[in-house]
Amino acid sequence: MMRNNLHSLILLSSALLFCFQGMALASSSSTNSDTPVALKLLKKEAQDDDPGAQLLYGIAYLNGNDGLKPDAKKAVYWLRRSARMGNAYAQLMLGKAFAEGKGVDQDLNHAIKWWYESANKGNAQAQFLLGKALLQGKPSKQTTNEAISWLEKSSDQNNKDAQYYLGKLYLEGYAIPKNETIAHDWLTRAAELGHSGAIELLTLLKESVDFTLKVYEQSSSELIKRAKDGDSQAEYELGIRYESGAWDVLKDNKKALKWITRAANSGNPIAMDTLADIYRHGDLGLAVDMKKAQFWDKKAALAKHSSSK
Repeated sequence: MMRNNLHSLILLSSALLFCFQGMALASSSSTNSDTPVALKLLKKEAQDDDPGAQLLYGIAYLNGNDGLKPDAKKAVYWLRRSARMGNAYAQLMLGKAFAEGKGVDQDLNHAIKWWYESANKGNAQAQFLLGKALLQGKPSKQTTNEAISWLEKSSDQNNKDAQYYLGKLYLEGYAIPKNETIAHDWLTRAAELGHSGAIELLTLLKESVDFTLKVYEQSSSELIKRAKDGDSQAEYELGIRYESGAWDVLKDNKKALKWITRAANSGNPIAMDTLADIYRHGDLGLAVDMKKAQFWDKKAALAKHSSSK
């Protein structure tokens, strides 16, 4: 494992460069073999069974970082070692390799296996990909319910791809009962996070469905007016803006809780889900309150069941 010394600092620097900048590592410090020192240290840590180093070394081979030739098979070798030691991101990447047939034979079942591992550790992208994969072919009712559950978990972590995908499922009535209100809620959340597909789809919906002006385009003053008039969608969106300080409002936990709660009390199932999650994790400066979380979980389930009839 990484040690708290200069060696660890060098390794950490290389990790950051590998993952987020894609720049050459310590290019000015090389040995006679022209292999950067940082890369050699990373390889040593990987060989010593550090799962983080194995992940980074696998990504280096996957992308051809720092003079390494891209080699999908070597990438999978290191990703597999890291994944087997429980690294959630390595499990996500290994699942992608199996899904795409990159460095291994294409095998969706193996991809699903590794996405399960990663999703159960809370990786939002793995939850999204797992949900999509479970809906392929002709899924059973049990498989469909599980898929929707994973997509909702991913969406609740603000994965815009999952939010967009859920919105489309509800809009088209594919695998789940058609519900344009819930579809609009999820698509709006994805649009607020900049998902171009969601923005385009909402624009089309406005032309064919009696939706009001897209919430993500409205000013806070417009939202506040609609919220005060009892529009549950506006109440919810206003609460979400106060929670993050997005668009043209300042972050305010008390106002966020106020408006999300009002939306939930107005019957908005997405607001109910959000409120349950807030109490479950102690967000907005609140203490964890599992009784309130369970209360809103049950309310949300009842609301969704009623709307699907």
